[in-house]
Amino acid sequence: MTALRWIAACLLLASLTAGTIADTRPAHAHLILGGYYVMAVDFHVHSFPLSWATLAPWDTVPEAGRQGLDAIAIVGHNHVWVSKAGRAFARMAGGPLVLTGEEIVSARYHLLAVGIDSTIDWRQPAARAIEQIHRQEGVAIAAHPLAQYWPAYDAQTRRALDGAEVLHPIAYGSGELAAQLRQFYNSAPLTAIGDSDYHGLGPIGLCRTYVFTREESQSGILDAVRRGRTVVYARAGRAYGDPALISLAAADGRLPRIASGAASGVSPAAGFLNAFSRVAGILGLTAAAVAGLVTTRSR
Repeated sequence: MTALRWIAACLLLASLTAGTIADTRPAHAHLILGGYYVMAVDFHVHSFPLSWATLAPWDTVPEAGRQGLDAIAIVGHNHVWVSKAGRAFARMAGGPLVLTGEEIVSARYHLLAVGIDSTIDWRQPAARAIEQIHRQEGVAIAAHPLAQYWPAYDAQTRRALDGAEVLHPIAYGSGELAAQLRQFYNSAPLTAIGDSDYHGLGPIGLCRTYVFTREESQSGILDAVRRGRTVVYARAGRAYGDPALISLAAADGRLPRIASGAASGVSPAAGFLNAFSRVAGILGLTAAAVAGLVTTRSR
């Protein structure tokens, strides 16, 4: 069994080595189009604890950087304190900008409050929650506004929103749900938002928003959202957002190319090393378990 233990040790060492090499932040060039900084933002990110997430803020922030994001909004379920912790960590350690926020979760609606400082009460109508978000100079974004949530937003309330998630991972699993997101987005003059609703599984920024901002700051991003200066790319090249900015990006060509590879956030070589690390780790742990089991039985 000595040979099996050596094999297990070598596989685990190879797994750790490959994972360490692959775990690097990709080169990220800042893009300027039409006098705007183009920032890749995910406005719907959850972090441990209290939001059914697997990663703490100090893990979420560097992971966002590895996926090529310039900014994220950490939005705890009905609280802002984890978001503030993530923002403080990002300021100390560097990396993507963290926008403070909350996901207001109620039985009638889910609403992203981005750029706020104090928690918004979830036990109130959506219209009143939006008023309180604006009172704190934040922006209100309808989170995955499927048909079940539409009754919470009458025509006036929809016009009060700053944006809506027109692209969300659920859109890739169901054509019907994707159509519902688009229908809500088209029901009022809303800023196009693409979000991953990240809980620690799957790639952060799988769906993302390209924000055309005058300055690379929280206030600059919020102002751009209020003014509708965003572009969101779905698969097959479909784009949502400001028509002029979509045309500007198409004429330049760089942003559509970047967006087409946004889901992976890593180079093919890093992707291979990540896959190798996982396989080697599983095989190494299996070999170690078998060696331990056989040793125990032989005694």
